[in-house]
Amino acid sequence: MTMAPTAPVLTAPRSVRADVPTPLVPEALAVLAARTAVALETSLTGFLAAADQNLGHLETQAAHDVQALLRATTQRAAQAKADATPRRCPVCGQPLTRCSAGHARTFQTRFGDITIQRTRGYCKRCHKWRTPADTALGLEESAGYSPAVQALAALAASKLPVAEASVVLEHLAGVKLPPATLDREAKRQGQRAQRLRAQLDQQAATEQKQLELILEPYQVIIQLDAWNIRERDAWGETATLRRRGHEPERWHWVYTGTVFRLDHRGETAGGRPVIVQRGYVFTRQGLDALRDQLHAEALRRGLGQAASVLVIGDGAVWIWRLADDRWPQAKQRLDFYHAVQHLVAVGRALWGEDKEQFKAWIKPLVRQLKHESAVKVIRQLDEALVGLPAGPAQATVAREVAYFHEHQARMDYRAAQRAGEPMASGPVEATCRQGQCRFKRPGQFWSTVGDEALLCLETFWRNERWHLLFPHTAYDPARN
Repeated sequence: MTMAPTAPVLTAPRSVRADVPTPLVPEALAVLAARTAVALETSLTGFLAAADQNLGHLETQAAHDVQALLRATTQRAAQAKADATPRRCPVCGQPLTRCSAGHARTFQTRFGDITIQRTRGYCKRCHKWRTPADTALGLEESAGYSPAVQALAALAASKLPVAEASVVLEHLAGVKLPPATLDREAKRQGQRAQRLRAQLDQQAATEQKQLELILEPYQVIIQLDAWNIRERDAWGETATLRRRGHEPERWHWVYTGTVFRLDHRGETAGGRPVIVQRGYVFTRQGLDALRDQLHAEALRRGLGQAASVLVIGDGAVWIWRLADDRWPQAKQRLDFYHAVQHLVAVGRALWGEDKEQFKAWIKPLVRQLKHESAVKVIRQLDEALVGLPAGPAQATVAREVAYFHEHQARMDYRAAQRAGEPMASGPVEATCRQGQCRFKRPGQFWSTVGDEALLCLETFWRNERWHLLFPHTAYDPARN
């Protein structure tokens, strides 16, 4: 078996402090590459001789063998770029004064820790100390992690509880971030995402963008809903608050919206409806935030050139108030299945436990509501109410009849089918469910700061704008 050659000893220049890791000299990379090649050959030989190893064993060993070379290459290139970075303020471009070199800082990368010597200077215009190399390397807002590690932390924590995400990161990428560290880093990236989101939304609302050539008119569909998230507000003060007569709140609304063009709907090979392109909004910051964020997302999805707009919701008052405020010209539609639920409530009040009578009564009403006219259904409900004696059943039916009268103009389901428009708010309800699967796991509590940060990261990922947060994720070496 071929043995790896002995590595040359790399001595530090006298001008470098003993406590600062010595940068590899150019010749060292060639030596390390040769050693890596020998290690890979040795691993290949061992793999061929090991009857109990499969391709996965070889992949794991090969990744281990090249780790040192990748780390050294990354450190050398990063140091070279840091040395070549002009001594100018990365914010205003002013030449820096009182510059001093040799400021060492260690960063965790996907290949291990690297240490970079940087130059620091003072910007007289900004009145701040700047390190231009950090900006050039994408480390200006880093807590000690490379952009790749930052992106991994943000994505993992937005998809999994941090304890699980920490294990998955180490298992899949070899990146070791303890849960508390991962939580802090993901929250920091989420707050950075919030700042970028505000900038993008402002641009969408104010910029005059080049108009797209529209061959056929299209309709924009906006759907809204909300779900609850549990927070640790007033944590530890429950007993005190209750003694004062205040029940502490734990559950709070996460407002959710989705927007898409009607002509972006399609079908899978099996005939299942699917939306090819759509935008998402999650926010814990209230209805005003939802209104602004969803309007900006709708503008990015073609609202400005849409022939018409349709807002669909489950009947919550806030949905229609928001629609009247932000999209006053939009058509509004009550989710069909929520309307059916209210019919069911009337049927239960009228027939109680008599299932046969209940089914015989409700089936023609549902068919009429869907294929004919809501007016016919409401007329029959009015007639049912007239013959009821005073009591709980009458109160229930009266409430539901009032509901149908209030939403009558939003129950144009026959027209929706003829126009090929959605009758229900299934897409946004599915989106809410997906959010709950992440944020409503047993034992999870959140803070407003923490949940908004991760919700914002989730919207960047879903809206395919992850590369705006982490530009390196859009880089494909195979195309360059």
